[in-house]
Amino acid sequence: MAVLRVVVAETRGSTPRETGAFMLVTETTQTGTIGGGDLEFQCLEHARLILRGEAVREDRRFTLGPESGQCCGGVAVIRYEPVFDLDEELRRLEQRRLDWPTLSVFGAGHVGRALVRAAALLPLSLRWIDPRPEEFGPVPEGVMVQVSTAWESEIASLRPGDGVLVMTPSHALDALITAAALERGDLAYVGLIGSHTKRRRFESGFREIGLAQSRIDALVCPIGDQGLRDKRPEIIAALVASELARRLVPRIDHGRQTSDSNGAQRDAAAALDQGERR
Repeated sequence: MAVLRVVVAETRGSTPRETGAFMLVTETTQTGTIGGGDLEFQCLEHARLILRGEAVREDRRFTLGPESGQCCGGVAVIRYEPVFDLDEELRRLEQRRLDWPTLSVFGAGHVGRALVRAAALLPLSLRWIDPRPEEFGPVPEGVMVQVSTAWESEIASLRPGDGVLVMTPSHALDALITAAALERGDLAYVGLIGSHTKRRRFESGFREIGLAQSRIDALVCPIGDQGLRDKRPEIIAALVASELARRLVPRIDHGRQTSDSNGAQRDAAAALDQGERR
């Protein structure tokens, strides 16, 4: 099966996607995105002309103004790269996924269920831990469920730069898990569901057990605190997902994607193998 990688090779000014964003294209399928709109439509059509031998493979420069049907105002250079080894390409995409930070979510209550559904759309590896198997409900694709009380080993297994989100039904358990996560000192995000009052009480307890104030200060509590006094689980989940995107999802660095923010690329193998039409 002939495959092209359609890459945003250069950008200047405002563009739909950043340098390094790409999609994989065959004559009948597509996975990933370079930003949608007329830019993507033109590039998709041109890629298929190349695959059919009806166009040459060369870089194309797009000025995103009124004449192109888009008014971003920037410039994007698109490159068409042949994929000679699809298996290797899919392995590379899988490795990129494995490099995503892990977020361990402790608690499968009503907020936990909403939060995991929202966070599953982010470029994160999600581990969902709760000893009550009946509480999880439908599990989003790609989320690893652990029916377990072994929270110590879960915290110990995290890599530097990973994250923890604590929302169990027990304040005592919340305190134990949160203290252990903060004590590590190398996690990018430690979030705890609760009020400012709960935070003050927990901070006092953490100081009593000798946890350094610099570690305590890293705690995010309340989570998703953006000034909205709305406690519906879906609203909390949306606010926390935004917080995770800022604090835990790797940034795009020096024009290269350090993680793939398009969930469709996560499923490149399935999309290509199943012949999913776009």
